[in-house]
Amino acid sequence: MKIRKTVSMLAAGLLLSLAAAQTSAGDTIKVGTFLAVTGPASFLGDPELKTLQMYVEEVNAGGGVDGRQVELIHYDTGGNAKEAVNFAKRLIQKDKVDVIVGGSTTGTTLAVMPLVESSEMPFISLAGAVSIIRPVKKWTFKTPHTDAMAAAKIFGDMQRRGISKVALISGSGGFDKSGRAQSLELARQYGITMVADESYGAKDTDMTAQLAKIRDTDAQAILNFGFGTGPAIVTKNVRQLGITLPLYQSHGVASKKYIELAGDAAEGVRLPAAALLVAEQLPDSDPQKAVLLSYKNKFEAKYGDVSTFGGHAYDGLFMALEAIDRANSTDKAKVRDEIERTTGFVGTGGIFNMSPTDHLGLGINAFKMLEIKNGDWSIVQ
Repeated sequence: MKIRKTVSMLAAGLLLSLAAAQTSAGDTIKVGTFLAVTGPASFLGDPELKTLQMYVEEVNAGGGVDGRQVELIHYDTGGNAKEAVNFAKRLIQKDKVDVIVGGSTTGTTLAVMPLVESSEMPFISLAGAVSIIRPVKKWTFKTPHTDAMAAAKIFGDMQRRGISKVALISGSGGFDKSGRAQSLELARQYGITMVADESYGAKDTDMTAQLAKIRDTDAQAILNFGFGTGPAIVTKNVRQLGITLPLYQSHGVASKKYIELAGDAAEGVRLPAAALLVAEQLPDSDPQKAVLLSYKNKFEAKYGDVSTFGGHAYDGLFMALEAIDRANSTDKAKVRDEIERTTGFVGTGGIFNMSPTDHLGLGINAFKMLEIKNGDWSIVQ
């Protein structure tokens, strides 16, 4: 492939070569997205959209993809699955996008997948549930770590701490339910016995009744699987009830917003998360560090605190653009094939190596176990 131009996309010498595509130079490359920019999942969609806009602007300022501008077409679902399907139809049928990078939540992603598959549209989801990629669907990929990986990382940490009896509490959303199911399924492999299994609704503002039941068990730790305001309420209620057990959260709260909402109650909480949150703490030899610091510094200079959720959009966007580059085309089948061939892609979530049997391409080692200390993230050694 003849490289006519290169634009600096990543950091510290990692360049994305942008080659001539097989259409006229005046055409745009259309990247579609549907995100929960408003509503209860806005802490996901807002940084995702900002990330996509920031980097599409940077790509275009550098000349685009070999002279072709990248056009971002986005719709706000508010986290509503029906709206997501309507917007996906519009992106595919009316806007005629070349690839979709989006789907902030598990619910909206799962709702759209049948349409994506039947329309043969390359789709990189930004949602967490393992069911998005297991079993593998031909046209669907994802960038965030799965709930199954999160549960495994948490249980491994519990095992090292000698914890064998755990109380589970989870929310009612698609991510929450999937995380609960994966936790229950994996617990036995780590010698964990679930001594409680409580839940709460999306609009609940107090979980003390469920937590009081947990307090009366012989649990040695509490695991909350959820996202949004629910986990912060659980965290506060745990401390208000005087429960001193170790509290674990999922990667669904990997944002400073959770610490702000939970306040001092978040002190000591552990969770698995992408290395992005602790980029400065990584050794210089870590291959991700330069990429993470570049993204983090750019985002925070423009918008404020970085979150792993915006990082998922960064990974999805550049994975798609690199696939288009390698395909030397926006032909959807060729782009799909190249996404599936993604190897050694250094992103914010880890180093991705996809294959026909793995449409995520990350292992459990892509997660860091973090603990909140003095209102900030620290790596558990």
